[in-house]
Amino acid sequence: MQETSQEHSKPNIEFIALMASLMAIVALSIDALLPALPDIAEDLNVTDPTKNQLLITMIFLGLGFGQLIFGPLSDSFGRKPIIYTGFSLFVIASILCVTTNSFEILVFGRILQGIGLSAPRTISIAMVRDTYSGDRMAQVMSFVVMIFILVPVIAPTMGQFLITFYDWHSIFNLNLIYGLLVLFWFWKRQPETHTAENRNKLSVNLFIKGTKEFFKYKEAVVYTIVSGLITGSFMVYLSTSQQIFENQYNLADLFPYIFASLAIAIGFSTFLNSTLVIRFGMKRIAFVAAIAYSIVSILYVFLFWSGVNPPLSILWTFFGFQFISIGFLFGNLRSLAMHPIGHIAGIGAAINGFASTIMAVPIANYIGSFVIDTVLPLFIGFSVCGILSVLLFLLLKNKDSA
Repeated sequence: MQETSQEHSKPNIEFIALMASLMAIVALSIDALLPALPDIAEDLNVTDPTKNQLLITMIFLGLGFGQLIFGPLSDSFGRKPIIYTGFSLFVIASILCVTTNSFEILVFGRILQGIGLSAPRTISIAMVRDTYSGDRMAQVMSFVVMIFILVPVIAPTMGQFLITFYDWHSIFNLNLIYGLLVLFWFWKRQPETHTAENRNKLSVNLFIKGTKEFFKYKEAVVYTIVSGLITGSFMVYLSTSQQIFENQYNLADLFPYIFASLAIAIGFSTFLNSTLVIRFGMKRIAFVAAIAYSIVSILYVFLFWSGVNPPLSILWTFFGFQFISIGFLFGNLRSLAMHPIGHIAGIGAAINGFASTIMAVPIANYIGSFVIDTVLPLFIGFSVCGILSVLLFLLLKNKDSA
């Protein structure tokens, strides 16, 4: 496996698969639980359906804060030891989630899970940046995200299977078993990408200097904000999808399959991105995708302003086009933000992940509170976030040309 940043080196298949597997633990922990939200609410006496969204959004809150801790630590102690530390916290949090009878403690456990999972999530990105650069890095990130997207395709179905034959606790057990298997693979096969001679001595000043360095690069800042907007609007879908398809459309049995089909749309565009990014460049593709994201959402708001939900086939079509755009955005936005800050990859990935996630959580919670008996607020949120993203792209272009 590569241990130095290479612009033109060919992607390593095992490295891509392992980085995707590390990130996939996050997706599995989120998406497999979606079919179980009504069962958890019933078991723990939760009467307000919007409270169920906290079990999804709060894990993102933990992910955001955890990255601020583990990213800088990985710059000082190496990538691998910090991933082991994060996994240890994830194990403790998973045990807490399985053993509690309190909804509030379960939400707290989800936050702890997020903090623990922030280590593999953010450090896998730093390891990609350690190993590749430029459009090649964007290509590798697209491959990673493409494999990572396979998890949302199957996770809700797995969750549905488990709650059918067992109960919601078994989903947490599955997450734990999968995480331990990936951790063993990582320990056995992945070399350290941040070698001792490249490490910085841990200090508060190091973090302050790294943060100041990050904010020197307007590209890193702007693309982080755009990532927060897109992630926030997409997080609304994640946290409300069960509520939409099961309550608004009465399709509880079909929910895992609808969710999977839309995840495939993201995977399809991510695959296309991995082949197109070398030819057209990540910046151009991301900008066009942001425009498409905005147009699709604005069109839905215009057509269904009354708030009456359209037939499922029409909603599915709009979601499909939205998520195709997201597939082109996710990998490229992270790569665009990380490209100029390879010399502070750990802290840079931490700040990028923290800022975008901390932006996303309140966006998701606010918009999600309106998604009760209509999908319209979700698409209004898509529209606002999409328009702001396009404006930020244009602002950066104007500054570059000035």
